Amino acid sequence: MVRFTTKKIDSLTLGERMKKIRDERRLSLAEISKSTKIQVKYLEYLEEGEYLKLPADVYVRGFLRSYAIFMGLNETALFKQYEREKGIHKNIKKIADCDTRSNPINFSSLVITPKMIIIGMVLFLVVSSFVYLYAQVNNFVSAPRLVIMKPADGSLTEGTSTHVTGVAEKDALVFINDQKVLVNENGEFSEDVGLRPGQNMITVKARSKFDKEASQSVSVNANFQNSANEAIEGSPEGIENIQQESKPFFAEIYVSPNPTWLSIEVDGEVKYSGVLDPKLRQTFNADRNISVTSTNGNETFVKINGKDLGKLGENPAITKDVIYDANGKVENI
Repeated sequence: MVRFTTKKIDSLTLGERMKKIRDERRLSLAEISKSTKIQVKYLEYLEEGEYLKLPADVYVRGFLRSYAIFMGLNETALFKQYEREKGIHKNIKKIADCDTRSNPINFSSLVITPKMIIIGMVLFLVVSSFVYLYAQVNNFVSAPRLVIMKPADGSLTEGTSTHVTGVAEKDALVFINDQKVLVNENGEFSEDVGLRPGQNMITVKARSKFDKEASQSVSVNANFQNSANEAIEGSPEGIENIQQESKPFFAEIYVSPNPTWLSIEVDGEVKYSGVLDPKLRQTFNADRNISVTSTNGNETFVKINGKDLGKLGENPAITKDVIYDANGKVENI
């Protein structure tokens, strides 16, 4: 008798899979958003399978990469499943659109002669020339296009940094708070900007090749308190103790074997926020202390003044606000 074997097929959609993993780890969308810098509404669209409401694929790839690193998942597998399901959604929408269209209008047949072809080509060349000249003159006299996609003006955050994204005129130079940032071939830019407690003004400028400049500013309110300042305010002896113990030192931070998202504060200011590649190392000079947050504590390593202090944490999970000074790891500050 021939025996058949059964094979279980994972029928979960990408959204169902993301929601299941989030529920298993007891994480809220707000917690994931805070750690990955992905807006909550985009996480909701992904979980609900509303792919047509998401921005361009270049942003979605970035979302899924940050999500995969944060959750410890395979980035390539997530994006392939997203592309496959998005294609299905597009095909369904296309069929629905075809059903609602009216019957095409039948035009009488036209006789195309060589003379008509020549006239059409001449008209096309003339119109194309005028369009090109108009575009060049318009680029010369007008400021370059600049759109800040996020953060929104007047937004509130509890983080020590915010993610600035936008689109500028192709080939334009882009500056955020007078610091030049990288722009891709489509004019899109993305950069993490450190914040101070209270109101922060972020100014983005785009400069065209004709030296025309466009500028936009947004304000972001940061609602956080530096832990060292809290310790000082909470203890009358805090100022004297910290002044006595503070010594400048040199810190070196690296990750292995996987890329890992880090946030690093030096003396209360965010100096680095992003995904660190295992091939690279971040070095800092601090007067008082540094605070390190990592999505993979057991794959993040710290050296102070050349002395290897080992792993940031013992578990493959988020490790927050680990503080170091010239003497090493600070257990309580």
